[in-house]
Amino acid sequence: MKSILFYIGPVPIRAYGLMMVIGFVLGLWRAARVSKRYNIEPERVIDASLAALIAGIVGSRMLYLLMQVPVDGWSVFSEIHRIWEGGLSFHGGLVAAVLAVGAYTRLKGIKFLTMADILAPSLAIGYAFARIGCFLNGCCYGHPTDLPWGVSFLDPVTHTLTDPSHPAQLYAFIISLGIFGILTRIERLPRPAGFTFFSYLVLYSVYRFGIEFIRKGATAEVWIAGLTPAQIASLAGIVIFGLALLVMNRRKAKTAAKAGS
Repeated sequence: MKSILFYIGPVPIRAYGLMMVIGFVLGLWRAARVSKRYNIEPERVIDASLAALIAGIVGSRMLYLLMQVPVDGWSVFSEIHRIWEGGLSFHGGLVAAVLAVGAYTRLKGIKFLTMADILAPSLAIGYAFARIGCFLNGCCYGHPTDLPWGVSFLDPVTHTLTDPSHPAQLYAFIISLGIFGILTRIERLPRPAGFTFFSYLVLYSVYRFGIEFIRKGATAEVWIAGLTPAQIASLAGIVIFGLALLVMNRRKAKTAAKAGS
């Protein structure tokens, strides 16, 4: 793997950080470009995205470190600033980003669900490129495989190469691009506010629950009933956000029925 891509003078340009920046810029460009469909100024989308980025990084890093405390103790927080090495929890980042965007939209008098719909496809783009960063960084890989595309990664504990393993990060990249494609189709359909956003949360939860079976025992720890923390959170997401979509569809159907009567 190549965690450091190149140097600018004495400054190392790390793959994980660079891929995060590329994903954010592409997602931001896309969100700003479509914002006028929603009658929201691109500047508002840019501000909300920056708030989400900062809060997301802090939240994802904090949750990741908190999950390491039972094993490594509170000393792990001495490395809180080393985000270029990875070690970010998407679920923690998502919650923090949602709270930040919620606070921003409330302050500016913008409907939160409308802003969330704009940002949802961009979130899929950003996540996809972050997983490319994981691949180059050599983290978040799966368990050993005999498939021809298995990749040997440097084990962070033993500092030796693993057996050929599932490149789960590349699977995540491809699936995330697929989710992006689905969301761009959804947003062109007549739908209630928030439908695109909740669709992303359900699609992500389904993907994450499945991919953890590949990572479990390699780079994902088993917690309860043979499930990883991410699988438990994903199951909750499938149920909660899936029900939200069902409620939205039912309300839409009732509204259409009243309009037709």
